[in-house]
Amino acid sequence: MTARRATVLALLSLLALPAAAGATGVSQTVTGAIDATNVHYRSTLTRVSPLAHGVSWTVIDLSDEIQLTNRSSEPVTVFGYDDEPYLRILPDRAVELNENSPAYYLNQSFFASGIKPPPYATATAAPHWVTVARTGSFTWHDHRIHFYSPATPPEVKNVDRTTLVFDWKVPIEVGSTRGALHGKLVWIGEKPFSFPLAAIVALALIVIASAAFVVLVRRRRRRAARGPDAPSSW
Repeated sequence: MTARRATVLALLSLLALPAAAGATGVSQTVTGAIDATNVHYRSTLTRVSPLAHGVSWTVIDLSDEIQLTNRSSEPVTVFGYDDEPYLRILPDRAVELNENSPAYYLNQSFFASGIKPPPYATATAAPHWVTVARTGSFTWHDHRIHFYSPATPPEVKNVDRTTLVFDWKVPIEVGSTRGALHGKLVWIGEKPFSFPLAAIVALALIVIASAAFVVLVRRRRRRAARGPDAPSSW
């Protein structure tokens, strides 16, 4: 079984878990729901607008989570999939999630499978902010930066080649200035196995040369021990 096939089977087994297991509270939202990261993907943050002193963004866990740290004097807001406020970190380091955001519920499942936000959680609902931490930093699972299925993307025609899957964008706001995170998701090609013949041949030659040297040294020592007039054993 190839590593890629084993990864896909593992992902499918995770998807078979009851949906309710991924929607039991804020703690799972904070930790990023069920982790089914495929090691062949890399999400890279390529551009941030606006840039702000004291505000940092990092893609972690290879391809599916974003970490925001706010040490500035401005509130920083992340918007959900329908452009609704989803997350904000205030200047006093309070981390708040909007329980009326559909993203609040969708982010609790790796592929958003089996998750249906409650009727009151809509893009037009007034935000209901809940403080989940006071650290000034938060990590969340974001469906916009990873591939939405355990299957191989159609863009990947050859699994051994590194391939751009898609460019992504996450809307943000720093203070009153709207902007976005921009990035790209890449499939990292599998490296085909190649038998290291050259290295094995080189190692064999070294071993043979070393053995011949040892034999030569031992013969010379024996001949020296018998004296200069002793017949040679060659």
